[in-house]
Amino acid sequence: MGIVIDQMRYDYLTRFADRYSEDGFQRLLQEGFSLENAHYSLIPTYTAVGHATIFTGTSPSDHGIISNNWYDKYAKKEIYCVDDFQYQTIGNDSNDGKKSPHRMLTTTITDQLHLSQNMKGKIIGIAIKDRSAILPAGHTANGAYWFSGSNFGQWVSSSFYMDALPNWVNEFNNSNKNDSYLSHPWETLYDLNTYTQSIADNNAFEDLFAGEQTPTFPHDVPNLKKNNDNYSLIKAIPAGNTMTADFAKAAIIGEQLGKSEFTDFLTISFSSTDYIGHQYGPASVEIEDTYLRLDKDLADLFQTLDSEVGKGNYSLFLTADHAAVHVPSYLQSLKIPAHYFRQKDFIAYLSTLTQKYFQSDQLIENVSNYQIFLNQLVVESLGLDKNTVAQKLADEVINYDGIYKAVTARTLQTNPFSEGILNSLQNGYNQKFSGDVMLVPYPATLSRGKTGTSHGSGYSYDTHVPIIFYGNGFKKGTSAKKYDIIDIAPTIANVLQIEAPNSTTGKVVSEALQK
Repeated sequence: MGIVIDQMRYDYLTRFADRYSEDGFQRLLQEGFSLENAHYSLIPTYTAVGHATIFTGTSPSDHGIISNNWYDKYAKKEIYCVDDFQYQTIGNDSNDGKKSPHRMLTTTITDQLHLSQNMKGKIIGIAIKDRSAILPAGHTANGAYWFSGSNFGQWVSSSFYMDALPNWVNEFNNSNKNDSYLSHPWETLYDLNTYTQSIADNNAFEDLFAGEQTPTFPHDVPNLKKNNDNYSLIKAIPAGNTMTADFAKAAIIGEQLGKSEFTDFLTISFSSTDYIGHQYGPASVEIEDTYLRLDKDLADLFQTLDSEVGKGNYSLFLTADHAAVHVPSYLQSLKIPAHYFRQKDFIAYLSTLTQKYFQSDQLIENVSNYQIFLNQLVVESLGLDKNTVAQKLADEVINYDGIYKAVTARTLQTNPFSEGILNSLQNGYNQKFSGDVMLVPYPATLSRGKTGTSHGSGYSYDTHVPIIFYGNGFKKGTSAKKYDIIDIAPTIANVLQIEAPNSTTGKVVSEALQK
């Protein structure tokens, strides 16, 4: 089983450790093997990129998932990582299920397991977010399921996988459980005064739910539901993680996972941690409470595995798709360097550059994900060389306040960077899909308002995540050696004694293995 916790910083394991139960995170830490210095060596650190990287064992340069959304320079439009309109939603009449993993160009560890068993055994992916269910489950999954919010409040899938939902999914959707998660206020699990790992509950650095006056407990979920897109509100509260764990337990029982002679693989991504993290930031009481509640959800999930599969009869890993920066305005209040980047102003600046040096304001086709895409047709019509234009822009934009580094596609294609932020930039660069100039902002920079936080950089606050291996095939222990997220897939392949995914560039974490 692969567990991914969306936006989990490594220090959430240590900051809240004394309040975790013995059966949740502590069980994994005490009985599993924890990599304490594991990182992403790529940019951007976004949800889709992280999930694809974990399960393929390689970087966007190979697997092709270069962001959540990105500019398609062939179709001349922005695309979403798992959109696939040749398929239909299975479960309701929304567009939420028109998805597939077709943009991920390599196999996953889940694909390789299926291939090794001649498509025997079951592969199931589960997450509130579609991309977090689809990409880990791979191309050959028996099913991937995600949550359709708004006025639906149902778990759905895609006709890529199936023609109809299994009975156990229909039973879950029809049980009214999805209503129960929104039936009571979000109050702190323990007395608010005991949340000593957080800043004051009422502060200027957190976003509000629509209808709230302050970002403080209790959050009146039943009354907030109407103004916060109805069932979609569940994504942004800890109950969304509880719902995900409950749905995963239903899958274990409904699919009879672990009961046959073949190996099954369940992937679970807990998405609510990301929504809550974006809204409140790492220093918030809300984040502390969310992880204390998630700890209990994990304990319940592990107990279900013990009873249904048998302790010692399963293996799992737990990691994150990225971490997050402290809210920059909060860092600024502490006199720590932090920044906000206004893309609209930067695009206007680019226009003045191209007008000044090339007598045209039509050379830039798109700016997104800190990438500049040139308009190839305009470049050629003016008799210009694309690489010359790109290099001039890279040389000039470094003078723009907020841009810390700028590198052309040609530089990334011809010069290997073995370490540091430019190595991460290179690993995230895909020659076929990426832009012509790649940009790196200052550390602790966000393009958003001054409340809440985000992620996406190659700096350590976004790259340092937990990796814990647990169960059959793994020993107890810890390691402070530096490992990369791409090392998970080949390590799991070694335990399963199967071929690693077809573009894997990671290494086996041999010190975690029970030999």
